[in-house]
Amino acid sequence: MKKAAPKIIQQIAQNYIHLEESITSQLRMAAGSHHVTSGTFREDIWKSLFEQIIPRKFSIEQSVFIIDSHGLVSKEVDLAIFDEQYTPYIFRLGRIKYIPIEAVAVVVQCKSNNIYGSDTRENLEVWSESITNLKTSLKSVARIHTGVAKGEYGYVLDKDGQLRLEPEELEILDKDKLAQTSTRPIQILCHTKDTSSIKYDDLFDIVIYPKGERLKVELKAGLKDLPSWYDSLNHKQDPRYKRIIKPFDTKEPSEDFQKALQVDNYKVYEDKARTKEIGLLSLTFQLNQLLMLINNPILFPHMAYVDMFNTNISK
Repeated sequence: MKKAAPKIIQQIAQNYIHLEESITSQLRMAAGSHHVTSGTFREDIWKSLFEQIIPRKFSIEQSVFIIDSHGLVSKEVDLAIFDEQYTPYIFRLGRIKYIPIEAVAVVVQCKSNNIYGSDTRENLEVWSESITNLKTSLKSVARIHTGVAKGEYGYVLDKDGQLRLEPEELEILDKDKLAQTSTRPIQILCHTKDTSSIKYDDLFDIVIYPKGERLKVELKAGLKDLPSWYDSLNHKQDPRYKRIIKPFDTKEPSEDFQKALQVDNYKVYEDKARTKEIGLLSLTFQLNQLLMLINNPILFPHMAYVDMFNTNISK
């Protein structure tokens, strides 16, 4: 098989650079407009970016709400990236859409130049918290290749409020533990202010903004490797699941594997000195690698949502 010539690879990389320049140009046009539709136009630009870099199995919806089986509802989400094939539920109220948290892989907040200030900070905190407060459920039953997955039904709660096997003295082996106990979406902030927004990395996993003619992409500083992301995305803190979490195995002796664990190693540069990053190409590899850590959504907890509807309808 013929190997791709370096020139072709360079042309592909150059195409991503041109795409960055096109996006930043469009964002400046949106930022300079005072028309009432400028916010929607800005969301359309960011939506088109994500449509070009994420797999087709994901759908992207604008201006939706996220709901969980406890009846909690998020603030309005500018862009929600979710797996509609694996979890085919969108609850509708007229034209308003409510997407179950179990299906959502990414939520995006799109802001303008007005990204700083106490009011904006407070609003973003409230928005982010409304997503963080949502909880997935393990009340699911599904056939898998090894048999029937029973979610939390396969365990009992002990006196400490943690799930365990029955009988109590039975040790929980790795084969009985779960690679997903409580998932959460990746939170992304997109804005048009041409300056670093590192002050928001405590709220958002990824921040994207124009810097000059190009795009700058910043990932949460506290999550530097794939095991950290695996824990954060698949095992959102819930004391009930402490004993049944399957850890990320990092014991492979391969140096290449250790390299693959570091998120910064997924960056692509346009120069040999690696000082000029191609932000959009880096984002393509980094975001999709994180999505692969989630892979398929957590098994859908039908009974949990049935209980939610029946409990609230009868009130």
